Amino acid sequence: MANMYHVRSNSFPSGSHPCSIRIEEELSKMKTWEATSTSTSESIGTGLSLLEDLYICLEDLLNVASTQKVISNHKGEKCMEELFDGSVGILDICGITRNTMSQVKENVQALHSSLRRRKGDSSIEKSVAEYNFLTKEMKKNAKKLMASLKQMESKFGVSPILNQDQDLASVIKVLREVITMNMLIFQSLLSYLAWPASKSKATKWLMVARLMHKKRVISCDEESQNVNELQCVEASLSTF
Repeated sequence: MANMYHVRSNSFPSGSHPCSIRIEEELSKMKTWEATSTSTSESIGTGLSLLEDLYICLEDLLNVASTQKVISNHKGEKCMEELFDGSVGILDICGITRNTMSQVKENVQALHSSLRRRKGDSSIEKSVAEYNFLTKEMKKNAKKLMASLKQMESKFGVSPILNQDQDLASVIKVLREVITMNMLIFQSLLSYLAWPASKSKATKWLMVARLMHKKRVISCDEESQNVNELQCVEASLSTF
């Protein structure tokens, strides 16, 4: 990404620097993921794994003395403050999403335990009701967080100093791309959590039919590999 600049000083790591090369490679992997991703937990998990690798490379780049010097020399600049605010916003969204996922995990485990008992057990009805309430709140919160992400995207402006300092421009470009990829991952994850409810009984029963085999519920198979797994759960619960 440093190659787009024809003139640069010797302070910021050049495009041939190992850290810059790794960042380029990881960003390329993430763009490939974006182009081929689907609304499944497996696809989102792959994206999160790639994001982790990207941040490891970013940490290495930020630990380079020349990078730290560029950042230190431009503390307080509008472009740096925008990146700081964006990073803090991402951390907030990450924390809220993590807590939401933990709640879902606990609720699904409780639901699974209830379903393993006899069907006449009253705890099943209670667990299903709790799960439905949680997913309703989860969808609402996910939509709010998605709106917050869109607001964050619009806050990155153009700073005149970027045309004057090539090293700063290179640092800003890398950090903006990382934040953008972060937003894409969380947009995908939050969209997964905010899946639209099935509008008709026919749609629900069609999904249930796909999930049933020899009177036993199975996971989304190859024929429905692009189906949101949470939708599968919702469809299955509609039979109770």
